[in-house]
Amino acid sequence: MTTLPVDSGQQPGQEPGRQPGQRPGRRQPRPARRLRLLADLTPLRDSADFRRLWCGHTVSWVGQQMTALAVSLQVYAITGSTFSVGLVGLFSLFPLIAAGLFGGAVADTVDRRTLGLATAAGLTALSVVLATVALLDLRQVWLLYTVVALQSVCFAMNNPARTSMIPRLLPKEQLPAANALASLTTNIGLMGGPAIGGAVVGLWGYQAAYLIDVVAFSGSLYAMWRLPSMRPEPADGQAVRRRASVRDGLRFLVSRPNLRVTFVADLAAMILAHPRALFPAVAGLWYGGDTKTVGLLVAAPAVGAVLGGLFSGWLGRIHRHGLAILLSVAAWGTAVAVFGLTRDLWLGLLFLALAGCADSISAIFRMTMMQAATPDDMRGRLQGVFIVVVAGGPRLGDFVAGTAADLASPSFAVAGGGAACVAAVVLIAALCRHFIRYDARSPQP
Repeated sequence: MTTLPVDSGQQPGQEPGRQPGQRPGRRQPRPARRLRLLADLTPLRDSADFRRLWCGHTVSWVGQQMTALAVSLQVYAITGSTFSVGLVGLFSLFPLIAAGLFGGAVADTVDRRTLGLATAAGLTALSVVLATVALLDLRQVWLLYTVVALQSVCFAMNNPARTSMIPRLLPKEQLPAANALASLTTNIGLMGGPAIGGAVVGLWGYQAAYLIDVVAFSGSLYAMWRLPSMRPEPADGQAVRRRASVRDGLRFLVSRPNLRVTFVADLAAMILAHPRALFPAVAGLWYGGDTKTVGLLVAAPAVGAVLGGLFSGWLGRIHRHGLAILLSVAAWGTAVAVFGLTRDLWLGLLFLALAGCADSISAIFRMTMMQAATPDDMRGRLQGVFIVVVAGGPRLGDFVAGTAADLASPSFAVAGGGAACVAAVVLIAALCRHFIRYDARSPQP
C-alpha cells in the first residue's frame, strides 16, 4: 500500500525533532521540574468564591481569638478569680459539643449559604453586645458567660455550613491544598489572635478588641453574601430529604469503615498522647522554668503546625491518604514520647514542634478524606461529629495525662502516652488494611 508523505514542517536535511538553528547532535535540556514545598495557592487563584471565603474566615478567626482572650481578661478583672476564668472554657465547651451534631444536621437540611450568613451575623451581633457591656462598664460576669455560650452555639452551626461548601467550590484534587490553607488560618489565628488581643486591650481597653472583632466579621459576611445558593445535593438515586437526621449521620459514619478510622486515629492521638495539661508541672520539674517556660511549651506545637501549613505544597502529590494519616499520627506519638524522655528545653521544644507539624498533616488528610468520600447531603453532619471530636478529644486527653501523672509520674504519662499512641496506630493498621489502601483518586467512604 502506498502512503502519502506527511509534511512535518522540517527543513531539508534537518534532524527529526530539531528546531532550526539548533546545533545537531545535542539534545535540548528539559525544563527543571520545580519541587513545590510552600503552600499551594491554586485554590485561591482558581476560585474567587473560595478566595473570599478563606480571606473572610482568616480575618474573622483572628478577631474571634482576640475576643476570647479579652473575655478571659475581663472576667479576671471583675472577679479576681482564676476559677471564674476557667468557667469561661466550660461555658464555651459544652454548648460547642451539644450544638455540634445539631448544627451539622441543620447544614444538611437548609441552604448552607443562608445558614452561614445567619450564624456569622449572630456572631457579629454578640461581639457588639460585648463591646456595649465593656463601654457601659457593666460588671456582670453572668452576662459574659451567656454571650460566650451563645458564641459557641453560633460557631458550632457556622462551621459545618462553611466547610461543607468547600467541596462544591473546588475540584477534589485541590482539597488537600484548600485544607492546608484552612489549617494555616486556624493555627495563625490561635498564635496571633491572643497576642494582638492582649496588646489591643492593654492600649485601648476591652471594647476596642470587641469592636475590631465586629469589623473583622464583615469579611466573613461579605464572602457568604457573594456565594451562590448551596442547598445540600442528595446522593444519586435518593430523594431530597426535608429534614436531616443526626441519627442517620451517625449510622452513616459507623457503616463507612474508612471515614470511621479517621476519627479513631485522631482520638488515639488526642486521648493517649496529649501532654498539654502537664506543661505547668514539667516546666518546673524538668527544666527548672517558670510561666515563661510554660508559654514556650504551649506555643511550640502551634509553631510546628504553622510551619506544616506553610510547607504543605507537597501534600497534593500524596494519594494514599489513609496511610499518610496513620504515619502522621505515629509521628505525633513518637515525637511526644521523645519529648517525655528529654530534659533539654530546646530539644523538647523541637520535638513538640515536630508533633504539631505531624498533627497538622494528619488533620489536612482527615478533612480531605471526609470531604471527598462523603456525599454532599451528609457532609454537614460528619463535620458536626468532627467538631465534637476535636473539642472533646483533647479534654479527655488532659484528664488521662493528669491521672497517669498522679498515679505514676509526668515522665511516664508523657512518654508512655506517646508509646501507647504508636501502638494504637500499629493495631489500626493491622486490623484496617482497607484504610492503608485508600486512594484519593477513587475515594471510598
